[in-house]
Amino acid sequence: MGGPRLHQTGAPNMSQRAHEVGAAQRRLRVLHLDIDAFFVAVEVLRDPSLRGLPVIVGGTGKRGVVAAASYEARAYGVHSAMPTSIARKRCPNAIFLHGDHGRYGEVSAKLHEVFRTVTPVIEPIALDEAFLDIGGAFRLFGDGAAIATTLRNRILDELGLASSVGVARNKLLAKLASEAAKPKASRDGTRPGRGVVVVAVEDELDFLHAHPIRGLWGVGPKTHERLAAIGVHTIGDLAKIPTDALCATLGRASGQHLSQLSMGIDDRPVVSGRGAKSISHEQTFPTDHHDLEALHGVVVRLADAVSARVRAASLAASTVQIKLRFGDFQTITRSVSPEDELTTATQFIKAASTLLNDPELVAAIEERGVRLLGLGAANLASPIGLQLSFDAQLDATNDVSSTAGGGSDADWAEVTETLDDIRARFGDAAIGPGRLVNAREPGPGRELWGPQADKR
Repeated sequence: MGGPRLHQTGAPNMSQRAHEVGAAQRRLRVLHLDIDAFFVAVEVLRDPSLRGLPVIVGGTGKRGVVAAASYEARAYGVHSAMPTSIARKRCPNAIFLHGDHGRYGEVSAKLHEVFRTVTPVIEPIALDEAFLDIGGAFRLFGDGAAIATTLRNRILDELGLASSVGVARNKLLAKLASEAAKPKASRDGTRPGRGVVVVAVEDELDFLHAHPIRGLWGVGPKTHERLAAIGVHTIGDLAKIPTDALCATLGRASGQHLSQLSMGIDDRPVVSGRGAKSISHEQTFPTDHHDLEALHGVVVRLADAVSARVRAASLAASTVQIKLRFGDFQTITRSVSPEDELTTATQFIKAASTLLNDPELVAAIEERGVRLLGLGAANLASPIGLQLSFDAQLDATNDVSSTAGGGSDADWAEVTETLDDIRARFGDAAIGPGRLVNAREPGPGRELWGPQADKR
């Protein structure tokens, strides 16, 4: 009666085991997907003869920076954020393309349409990268591995893009898993990746601890240097360090944060609708610009590129930012939030020009010169439609030149819609601002560089 309870021994209950396995699989509800060499892949779709060649997308001037590199170029040590001058030395046979961010935004929007066929819970990280919460999709599509495979196949079939997918219990592990699934660059040829990597709960620490510490969020160059100084090179090494010791080395917040990550603890949810915090475009000049009029011409180009990306993502901006880096390397930013939401190039030009024409800024430009100019759209959200203020409506009625270039905001919204249609049918170079016709510097189109370009 009051004795110990006896546990049944023998063969396990198969239905119970199946339930346990299913429950474990349902815990793997975070999926991270990343397109392989996205910018380059989009360029290859437009020009298939680039396939298999070392291709680099980014600034092509002396002060340019690499935005993306094909795996053939990565085999020579080229990577994103590398100065173009170094990339040319490492990979002299590469084809350099200036890039087309408007087109990349359009493809990104199509990618998200594929995501939404599986789940509405999507947290974009970049144009080609997102976290998805697939917990609500198991009944329709199967477990995480099946959903990952379904997404990869759809993206390849519908968009022609290869992707790498990680599935795990949390964001940290899913991100590391997608990186483990990627192709590997080699001078002997790109080695295909696994495509999909699923990290089972029981395998988490073995998988995590084998990675170098730079794979953790929050480990930048300085933190990496401090950890290496105390003999920490892998996440497994990090997990062996007492939390108090990490706090003494890195500070309390960083120490506690990294200690938790080293044990696979990451409670951040997938937050849908987060989207990009900003969309920006910038240009570095071969020589410093002292001419305000020339900078206004660059604003037109940047506004055209940024507004195209904003519209391609089905967003509208509430804030316009400009960024200037002077000849002495000091960098400043200025921003303005007009009353109405912004989607057209004309609206961005008007707002940015107001900032650029500030007398104090004009004096600094003329005296010190500008080596980089950037324009960004911030406070992005789904557009609520063109809603002119009462004053703006009166201006539009009484003054045909109420906005830059003439015409009301409503007029320019119609023009912009037509412009987008023309570019969709005939390419981004088919039409653009008239001011750019005789521009000396390349716009957001394509520029080939290197011996391979001469053969084409």
